[in-house]
Amino acid sequence: MGDSQLSEVTTARIERRQLATRDSSRVELTSTDANKKQAAADRLSKARAAKLDATRALTARRASALAAAKAAAEAAAEKIRVAANRCEMVISDYHITATFGQGGSRWAANHTGVDFAAPIGTPIRSVKKGEVIFADWAGNYGRQVKIRHQDGTVTTYNHMSKFTVEVGETVYAGDQVGAVGVTGNTTGPHLHFEVLPADGGRAINPLTWLRNECGLNP
Repeated sequence: MGDSQLSEVTTARIERRQLATRDSSRVELTSTDANKKQAAADRLSKARAAKLDATRALTARRASALAAAKAAAEAAAEKIRVAANRCEMVISDYHITATFGQGGSRWAANHTGVDFAAPIGTPIRSVKKGEVIFADWAGNYGRQVKIRHQDGTVTTYNHMSKFTVEVGETVYAGDQVGAVGVTGNTTGPHLHFEVLPADGGRAINPLTWLRNECGLNP
């Protein structure tokens, strides 16, 4: 083989080696690009998963907060319902001295309520939730408070020594509305308690009403 042929062979070998090197570099570059793309795809997938987890956690917190708010609202509504229907005795440490319908010289007609005798200053309490519609002097009834309840029934508290409520005020069962006194037409300290029906008719028997409406048995 002459020098010229040897040179050509050598050149061809060099070119093949260079070509192989370039091909290898291309493969490496392609592999590197693929790895970079895969890494980017993995990061994007993780970011999406994290965002989804955060969204789910936020949704769960909101659902929990809504459930708690609903439960609180239902509890408040139940408390209001119970408060509206609850009853308390209008006075304590008493004895009954006159009943509904009783006759006698003390009244122009039959007795329209029930009299609970108690010491002066004994607290007088609202029997149920209602609105104070009257708190003033009422002639023979002396100092009087009237309370209209949710069903329209009106209860009256009479001969009091003082008021502890004002017209327009909302009271609940057991709230003090005044104190026992001897104001108006009375022969001794007591609470004259009346119940007036929602239809505006004549007074009804307070003891019967207390039993039927409130489950109380004075």
